[in-house]
Amino acid sequence: MHRLIEKGLMFGNLIRVDAPVLVERYNRALQHLSGRKTALDAFHIDISGYSPEIGDELDDALYLNHQGVNRQFILLTTEQSSAPLLNAKFSTSRGILKQFIEENRAQLFALTAQDAVAGEIVNSVYLADTPARLFDIRKLQIEADTTSGTVAMADALGGMIDRFKTEPDAWHDDVLIAQMIGMAKKTGDVVRNPVRLKQMEFSQDNFWTDHFGGMYVFRGVEHPAAILAGGKDGVGELPIPYVFDFDDRSAIAKFLELNDLVEPIIAARGVDSSAILRQKMDFLVVSVAAKMGEDLAGASRRDLRRLGRQYARDLPEEWKGLAALVRWADEDGPWPKITSEHPAYFYTLRAKPRADSDLVNMLLAELAPLDIRQLFICHKEVFYRAYASWPEEKKAYVAAFLEREYQVDKAGTRAALFGAEDDMAEPAPAAPKPDLITRVGPWGAVTGRR
Repeated sequence: MHRLIEKGLMFGNLIRVDAPVLVERYNRALQHLSGRKTALDAFHIDISGYSPEIGDELDDALYLNHQGVNRQFILLTTEQSSAPLLNAKFSTSRGILKQFIEENRAQLFALTAQDAVAGEIVNSVYLADTPARLFDIRKLQIEADTTSGTVAMADALGGMIDRFKTEPDAWHDDVLIAQMIGMAKKTGDVVRNPVRLKQMEFSQDNFWTDHFGGMYVFRGVEHPAAILAGGKDGVGELPIPYVFDFDDRSAIAKFLELNDLVEPIIAARGVDSSAILRQKMDFLVVSVAAKMGEDLAGASRRDLRRLGRQYARDLPEEWKGLAALVRWADEDGPWPKITSEHPAYFYTLRAKPRADSDLVNMLLAELAPLDIRQLFICHKEVFYRAYASWPEEKKAYVAAFLEREYQVDKAGTRAALFGAEDDMAEPAPAAPKPDLITRVGPWGAVTGRR
């Protein structure tokens, strides 16, 4: 994974923590949440405050996420809102944290100027020991405060001020006045500058979870279903009308169609559909050529066409289906019959612009895993796991391609692929300093999933 880290394609845009005062605040918050501390004097953190270096030090990639279902967080700065979320166990977690920070930016800016803010995404499930338990997660709330309890004290002080203003004998209550003065020294003037964080609640109807081999849950659609990436064996009964796995291709296709979640790339507006399909074909050639031991360093599209001709007999059915579709679009060829059982089928689709388009594109990326660009943009957890198993030739090509073709214009690439829709990828990463690579190692602390 060194190659990805060096190119800013992994651990990108993390926040570096090296000031002694920030390290000390982080340790206070970490001890407050988990009873542990770090001995490191410099590390990097994601949007939740998780540090891969500390995870490696503690030998616990879930030190801020007990059992993978109770995401805690440590905020040292509002700049964390632009950082990625590592080891994601739920697709909704980063969006929730980002929205919390943005909605409370002014308050959090003031609070983190003096202390760390520690908190938790609260739900009623503490242990996801069976797949069915994941369906009990419906509403999520955020609880947060500084390690010294500034928000709670400000609320208490506000109540005292109300008593002082409304109770007839409050002017003579020396104890109340002394308590107000003592608290005000810690909280500041809560009348002019109220220290309150918005009470926020989030629904979790449609989501992906990394538990049990990966599961996509769609409850907020007309025809609800769960789609299991890891297979249905041993899953047991789930409280949802339909359950599919990746072998149920026709059923998944019908589910996506009935709920109006996808559209054919070839018919999508605002994109160069032929260019997208040709690029997918190139990725399929890369996969074959890499298996054959071809050196793909600096390979151009012309080189890939040559390799495609050279290994024409070895090209998969996915390539042949996409080629037939391109011939229809560009050369007035016959309409190819690509059914849901055809290996190329899910490569020909994209999500329709709607609230859950990022989740649908995430599912499509896992159903069409040889499209390495979409897999990286939409489903980084699966991308990183797949990358670890690739031959070196493919690793080198993919890293160079993503750095050259994606890193330079992420927003433009996403718009070209998916149209004008909400950003589904992590924000633009900046390559971390070298010590992150040496401390964490090529995969190290992030093998545990969130």
